Amino acid sequence: MPGGADLGYCRTLNGEGNRRITLYVERGGAYMGFCAGAYYGSRRCEFEVGNKALEVVGDRELAFFPGICRGLAFPGFVYHSEDGAKAVELKVNRSALTKGSIPEIFRSYYNGGGVFVDAPTFREKGVEVLAEYTQQLSVRAGDINAATVYCKVGDGGAILCCTHPEFAAVNLDRHSKVQGYDKIIEALTNDDKNRTDFLQACLLKLGLEVNQESTTVPSLSRLHLSSATPSATADIMAALREIITMHEAEEYIKDDNDTFVLDNPSAWSLGGMSKALPGVENQKTDQGTPTEDRFPDYNTVVKRLVIHEGEPPASKETPYFNHDSYFANLKHYTSQAKPAECSFGRSILYGEVVTSTSTILEKNTEILRRLPTGFTATATVQIAGRGRGSNVWVSPAGSLMFSTLVRHPVSLTAQAPVIFLQYLAALAIVQGIKTYDVGYQDLPIKLKWPNDVYALDPTSKAYVKVGGILVNSHYDSKVFLSIVGIGLNATNAAPTLSLNALKLPSPFTPEKLLARILATFSNIYNGFSRTGFDKALENLYYEHWLHTDQIVTLEAEGGVRARIKGITNDWGLLVAEELGWEDRPTGKTWQLQSDSNSFDFFKGLVKRKV
Repeated sequence: MPGGADLGYCRTLNGEGNRRITLYVERGGAYMGFCAGAYYGSRRCEFEVGNKALEVVGDRELAFFPGICRGLAFPGFVYHSEDGAKAVELKVNRSALTKGSIPEIFRSYYNGGGVFVDAPTFREKGVEVLAEYTQQLSVRAGDINAATVYCKVGDGGAILCCTHPEFAAVNLDRHSKVQGYDKIIEALTNDDKNRTDFLQACLLKLGLEVNQESTTVPSLSRLHLSSATPSATADIMAALREIITMHEAEEYIKDDNDTFVLDNPSAWSLGGMSKALPGVENQKTDQGTPTEDRFPDYNTVVKRLVIHEGEPPASKETPYFNHDSYFANLKHYTSQAKPAECSFGRSILYGEVVTSTSTILEKNTEILRRLPTGFTATATVQIAGRGRGSNVWVSPAGSLMFSTLVRHPVSLTAQAPVIFLQYLAALAIVQGIKTYDVGYQDLPIKLKWPNDVYALDPTSKAYVKVGGILVNSHYDSKVFLSIVGIGLNATNAAPTLSLNALKLPSPFTPEKLLARILATFSNIYNGFSRTGFDKALENLYYEHWLHTDQIVTLEAEGGVRARIKGITNDWGLLVAEELGWEDRPTGKTWQLQSDSNSFDFFKGLVKRKV
């Protein structure tokens, strides 16, 4: 629970919200509260008592710490400001933290936190002091100035921190005009390892698994452009030629979001030669390596793009993705199609570590306009993957991640609306998995409306999400440029089910699975372009989805009960018939849009997106 102001948490969570949090922790969960989250996790909050402008006093429902959290521990706090910020010294109770590398003393960022009053007196109630302030406080706290406490709660636990050990100095504003702020940053920088050691020890105290290695987000790798045939790559480069510029003997493409420097391995590069000479400083193009705890602005990092106009990249260049295997499988699957045509995946852009395959295509519109339909970007690791809304995450190796461009003519809108692309992609994933090879046809893979893929966990016997689809479309001169982004958990055992955890004849490989899905997607899309979402395609979709005749509650329609009947074949709306007494149809039907509703399959709830 983060810092800020705990009254907002009270307004939102009092009652049912706090009941659920408490139940979660009591059943073995963990709660960690920083600053306002620590006030909120205490039985009583006393903040600036007597100060009419700032005073906040009252009991709190969670009450993990059974006493008072009182503040300000140090004066000077101003809301939405760094004026009261400090680097405060904390003494760690090493007898209470027994796992990990534990510092004796470290400095932590402080801005408005409190102190736990008489904390040692609650020891019999499961309270342990993990760290205490060493400086004199501005409020009374008892014998020990407890800054961080652990509270045993049923089978779980809570750690409440009045400071911000989660704040790294590198993320603070070095250009702040607050007097002495540079000294605060310097002090925190000097103690940064101790800070992270303390934070790790706290997480271990809560029973969590912590990676003890000092790892960072990996740096961006080179991008490799290749095709099933040399002429396809040559055609792409010819289309891009008009936006390529020269600078110091190297070719660049500067687009809306990214800048790429081109590298043709079959040609001499005078720029590259000059940088290899002694005494010449190398200009890095992969400055994506973040300093500890800081994510750089990847948009400013120049990406190196290797053009393979002849043979695809050798395995030593891309050890985590075998291009020969991919193109061979794509050719094999294409030959099985009727007719034997596949435009998807014939040209691919691969990077071992990229920002986001969707961002690389969608946000660089000058390049996007010149790429052929079916052009696909894929990666082993994404460090700024995109989801619905503004969700961003790091996608580790073991996931199959790719984005495919579909140039969908506006003239097809009446018979083949572009909104169906998310449904076609989901169907292609399921069909691709089930036709991967002999023995895969009965795998328990299903579609969840509108854009998720689920698999039946062989252990829990419950359906678990294994993949998702995100489609973003732009209008450009009589055509929709649609980027279909797909992510599948192929091999990762955690945090959820992977495809390889199913009972398989043999494990999936990323090259073969990508080829199978793209060949299937191309075949489905070509049929859709000719006849729209016809009866055959509709029946195939329903064969694989989770919702046939499912009874749900429609949150946006006042909580009425309804039975799911399908999707409309014009705009892909979810159709639900209203149910009345004894779940008999009332004759009224609802049509729900995918961009304003989400389907909680397990709760039987169609709810409005927020």
